[in-house]
Amino acid sequence: MINKEHTWTETGGIRLRDDERIDDLQRNHYGIIQRKGAFCFGMDAVLLSGFAAVKKGERALDLGTGTGIIPILLSAKTEGEHFTGLEIQEESADMARRSVSYNHLEERVDIVTGDIKEAGTLFARASFDVVTSNPPYMNDAHGIKNPGDAKAIARHEVLCTLEDVVREGTCLLRPGGRFYMVHRPRRLIEIIQTMKKHGLEPKRMKFVHPYRDREANMVLIEAVRGGGALLKAEAPVIVFDENGEYSEEIRTTYGY
Repeated sequence: MINKEHTWTETGGIRLRDDERIDDLQRNHYGIIQRKGAFCFGMDAVLLSGFAAVKKGERALDLGTGTGIIPILLSAKTEGEHFTGLEIQEESADMARRSVSYNHLEERVDIVTGDIKEAGTLFARASFDVVTSNPPYMNDAHGIKNPGDAKAIARHEVLCTLEDVVREGTCLLRPGGRFYMVHRPRRLIEIIQTMKKHGLEPKRMKFVHPYRDREANMVLIEAVRGGGALLKAEAPVIVFDENGEYSEEIRTTYGY
């Protein structure tokens, strides 16, 4: 959807708005279109793409894909057969589609515009091996000046809740399929209770700490549809070393 208030140019066969750029993803020479002043992907999305396992021949769905960062990274990092991103905001979905074209991934990645709350009707039930999501973390939307703003929608549960993401994701997973999520540790009990309510059993969990002596500010979770009750807490991720530089694990995840 072209906004006529902006100037458009063409780069590498892809049209770019005057306030857009292409960021290098450090993987397979892939790039992603980002927009100045808009919500841009962060470390949480990159860490989720490194935590999620998509095996050869598997199909994966990313709920709330934004500009498509997770499907694009998973297509570079895994041997999955096909990746789909679902995004409700048409401008973000348009950027995602252009990034898919820029990386020549049209045969492996699809971007669908739609509401997470209706995902179970947009796709066939039990049709994915893997579902991923980097959902809005904040469940308190009070004080938001513009609930239609892309940043507000990405950060706050304005258009969907944790319950919506888990419910719809579960119904689209095949039995034994895997659900991967990155979220905030303060909501961990709620996350686990919601997953179990909908038939997902948490199996792996990894906390992310900015520094070794700081408390965790992110948690990565893998759950299995219909899995047994056995949870493994893996070694934590430490983002920065004692010198304030990215740790070796982060550098590997980013592809440096």
